[in-house]
Amino acid sequence: MSVPATNLVTINVDGRDYQVPVGMNLIDALELFGLEIPHYCYHPKLTVAGNCRMCLVETGMPMKDRQTNQIIIEPDGRMKIGWGPKPAVACTTNCTPGLHVRTNTQVVKDCREGVMEFLLINHPLDCPICDQAGECKLQEFATDYGRGYSRFVEEKNVKPKRTLLGPRVMLDDERCILCSRCVRFCDEIVKDPVLGFIDRGSYSTLTCYPGRELDNNYSLNTVDICPVGALTSTDFRFKMRVWFLKPAPSICTESSVGVNTEVWSREGKIYRVTPRDNNAVNDCWMSDSGRELYKSVESPLRIDFFAVDNGKCAADKALARATELLKGGSVGYIGSAQSSLEEQFLLWLLVKTEAGPVSFVNHPGKGDGLLISNDATPNLRGAFLTGLLKELPKTNIDDLRRKVESGAIKTLFVVHEDLAALGFSDDLLRRTQVIYLGTHANLTSDYAQVVLPGLTVFEKTGSFVNQQWRVQRFFQVVPGPAGTAPDIQVLGQLLARVSGNTSTAPTPEAIWQQLVASLAPLSGWSWESIGMQGRVLDASAWVHVPFPEGKSKHFDPAAVTAVKAG
Repeated sequence: MSVPATNLVTINVDGRDYQVPVGMNLIDALELFGLEIPHYCYHPKLTVAGNCRMCLVETGMPMKDRQTNQIIIEPDGRMKIGWGPKPAVACTTNCTPGLHVRTNTQVVKDCREGVMEFLLINHPLDCPICDQAGECKLQEFATDYGRGYSRFVEEKNVKPKRTLLGPRVMLDDERCILCSRCVRFCDEIVKDPVLGFIDRGSYSTLTCYPGRELDNNYSLNTVDICPVGALTSTDFRFKMRVWFLKPAPSICTESSVGVNTEVWSREGKIYRVTPRDNNAVNDCWMSDSGRELYKSVESPLRIDFFAVDNGKCAADKALARATELLKGGSVGYIGSAQSSLEEQFLLWLLVKTEAGPVSFVNHPGKGDGLLISNDATPNLRGAFLTGLLKELPKTNIDDLRRKVESGAIKTLFVVHEDLAALGFSDDLLRRTQVIYLGTHANLTSDYAQVVLPGLTVFEKTGSFVNQQWRVQRFFQVVPGPAGTAPDIQVLGQLLARVSGNTSTAPTPEAIWQQLVASLAPLSGWSWESIGMQGRVLDASAWVHVPFPEGKSKHFDPAAVTAVKAG
């Protein structure tokens, strides 16, 4: 792994020199080079507790002559190292020039074996039924650093089991190793100090403050960071073994923050969503509400077939009818900030081919200052980038509705939105020719002349532009319902029919070649160049737009104001 080339210092670990950033935590520094120091309580995004003692190592510094203040050199030419009288915890050790570390001496091995033995004294033999199996650091470290046998012959202490700490988190307290990660997370990240320990010694128990429960919208992050199986998700508990699940990188569509996620599936079914590390966007956290979005995939309202006049039909027939309506003229378009950048670009090409006014709907959200913003869509800025939008949309489309009522617009191409929720009466819906592209049924799809089934973010590949103007990719997790096709293929074939060109089945990579050639801010980019952490584009052309987001974890609108002022 590459290391930043600035402010580096040299440390020596087990006789080998490494260059690491000055002041960096020793555990994190060695992880840059693939070296593991076992630990439980330490977490890079939380304060240091130093209470598990699993990360004990020997440390030392070059000795200096008291009179000359010069480093003492041994006869063989090496620096003389003054080793500490006893092991020190690596989690409280920062990298300084000349630091020497021993991680594999007999003393260190004895310390690790002792810590593991104490942790396992009262730990139950729950591995066969534990949700943490396959991801458990207690299992892994017991194998790698443990004694391999137990000397404990007394009766184990029994603690509360299946305790609901909140609506989404269940505690099996006899598994808890008192690392305090969950306590610190609530205190430091969410600012909701609801968790704590009571009682002493082997009777210490994790619990909630009297009269409170763990019910904040980030509670499931405590399950993610629990190194053992003490905290479990009530939604995922006992549903699937993790080694059967296949993870795929995705982006949360809850808001414009663009939280990076990992979506876990097996045989076409999604079982859970967890945060994916991105220190520029969400660190390693995500909201509980964002984790629930995968359930829309199997909603009873899913549209899973092409239809013309409320009758199921083949895709070709639906596309032919949609083409006929579009070529009839007097067309209006309602785009969506839920669409990917690639889909918005194809819609823009369609609008250029068969001209008509374009409307978007503003979906205001309630930001929490962390990882949910005031914009409840993932890709509003993509519409600005592609040219579909010039100014912020309103929460309604009254102007477009009046044009429909007057007869100036006879056909509407609607993406994901529900016209009934936007003020269209039943009578007006009956009189309007509607082409609906969406994932879930609503009154618009019920009245539409043509229904084109869309796919959710979990069923396709593409990219979004978040509130930082960071372009981020997401990838298909599960296949869409039988008989459906990716939105870019539906839009691509429709565009080909309207323009009279050869029909194609575009891919994100192919569309990006057109994006790069058409949009100046993306000049020199490619699909691959976005990377897994995303890439920020030059947004100077839109600094005048008063986007609604407030300050959140890695976004400060004051920075945008500074650009405007400059």
